[in-house]
Amino acid sequence: MSRLEAKKPSLCKSEPLVSESARAKLSVLKGIVTSCYGPSGRLKQLHNGLGGCVCTTSQSSALLGSLAITNPILKILTASVKNHVSCFSDCGLFTAILCCNLIENVQPLGLTPSVVIKLNKHLLSLCTNYLRSEACGCRIPVDFSNTQIFLCLVRSILSSKPACMLTRKEIDHVSALILRAFLLTIPESAGDHIILGKSIIVPLKGQRVTTSTVLPGLLIDMSEVELRKLLPIEKSSAHKVALFCVSLAGDFSDAGEGTVVVTGGASLENAVLDQLFHLGRQLVSDHVDLVLCQKVIHPSLKQFLSTHHITAVDRVGVALMEPLSKVTGATPIGTLGSVSPTSYGSVKDLCSANFGSKHFLHVIPDEATVCSLLLCNRNDTAWNELKLTCETALHALQLTMKEPWALLGGGCTETHLAAYIRHKAHNEAESIVKDNGCSPGELQLVADAFCCALESVAGSLEHDGGEVLTDLKYGHSWSVQADSPAVTSWPDSLSQCGCGLHNGQEELSWSFLRGTHHPFAPQACPPHSAVGSASILTLDCLTAKFSSLQVAVETASLILDLSYVIEDKN
Repeated sequence: MSRLEAKKPSLCKSEPLVSESARAKLSVLKGIVTSCYGPSGRLKQLHNGLGGCVCTTSQSSALLGSLAITNPILKILTASVKNHVSCFSDCGLFTAILCCNLIENVQPLGLTPSVVIKLNKHLLSLCTNYLRSEACGCRIPVDFSNTQIFLCLVRSILSSKPACMLTRKEIDHVSALILRAFLLTIPESAGDHIILGKSIIVPLKGQRVTTSTVLPGLLIDMSEVELRKLLPIEKSSAHKVALFCVSLAGDFSDAGEGTVVVTGGASLENAVLDQLFHLGRQLVSDHVDLVLCQKVIHPSLKQFLSTHHITAVDRVGVALMEPLSKVTGATPIGTLGSVSPTSYGSVKDLCSANFGSKHFLHVIPDEATVCSLLLCNRNDTAWNELKLTCETALHALQLTMKEPWALLGGGCTETHLAAYIRHKAHNEAESIVKDNGCSPGELQLVADAFCCALESVAGSLEHDGGEVLTDLKYGHSWSVQADSPAVTSWPDSLSQCGCGLHNGQEELSWSFLRGTHHPFAPQACPPHSAVGSASILTLDCLTAKFSSLQVAVETASLILDLSYVIEDKN
């Protein structure tokens, strides 16, 4: 009998944020995510000490997914960020940086967590109400008749991921492809509710980025020999399609949803093969032209179908089943028994497509909202990062379709919001104090910590020792290089603000980020000016940024409210 160990008592820690160890770990995480932020963010290499692949990235999804975190506080923080990214794809680093800043900024204040949480919640509501209001000065409308705003949004996402290793020309090329792929997923005839299609990213590594392209329909990777056996198919009308999600290899262990009746003493393998041929005869009698199978088709069945001029393609994989169902209109068949005629679909044409050393069967639909984005990059690392970025950009376009507004990027939204909150906390202090049951001094401290946290996110975009300024009219973020001349020549040193909406030649005054200045109400730029200069704007997805702001504040409040951490050591 094996020896049993005595059960260890649970470890209980009070005030987990008070310890220097917890603060140091939070500071380390903040340093990691902050150094990754923005177009000039520093890359991180993640690898296992025992070997395996190396991941080079600056994206939160890849970064946090690869970190082994044991500290309970950091687990809460990273779980919140990962959950946000799983829903919205973008703004993961923003969420993590803002959450860390909010926690760190209030710790030296000596205020009770309840007061901080209550006031942070109120300040968050001021931010969210402002972002949703018509008076908001850091968002611009998205005009669906003009693609420039969409292109700016996609370019901004691609530019913020340096591990993709793209030149400006390549960013423009991939941005146009992503937008085209997105537009192909929008149905031509749509009612009140639009159901978007899907863009499938097809890998082609080791090729130039500018070789990337978008094709309507689906590309199925095949060998050149297999493709030559299948094509050409001489048929002028549409091709009738049967789509199987069950194995047609004769495996008795995978007979699908149906049943195979076997008499005593009979061979199981022969019985299943007879069933497959019975299925094949039905496909012939139903005039099916193309059989697509997620798994393997038995060679004898393949030969039988080929003699009856039916094209059979197997091993298409589970990832393509849903897109194939959309493209063909076929219902995946999960049985070896009789097939319902309503399960069949159709495609307009089948042809070959060759890119680099790869060969594809191109399934062209009659009218479908599925397309293939053939994505190229120089190596595996850059391609993996580019794939993640393209998925983020496509998701951002879908979110913008639901909520047609974009936020100003480059740190301008953060500094603009900070200026707005400072103005509100100064001008409406009496009502805020009364509503939240706090003192004016507590409001001032928490509001300043909240605004400094937002401004620190904007400051995190600077990685080369330069200074970050904010103008005292619009509240936008401006970056000054480390070797810039004296303060008196700022207009000459500042080419444009972070989002690209304003230039340094306007009659503006500036202050260092987190510098002392009187609170002011930041002005909004006229919408026509924003749209007019859309080709140079840096933008963020409003829906993703809105959610990330809420997640950061709520997660910080949760962590600040922790009194005990109980760990089971067994």
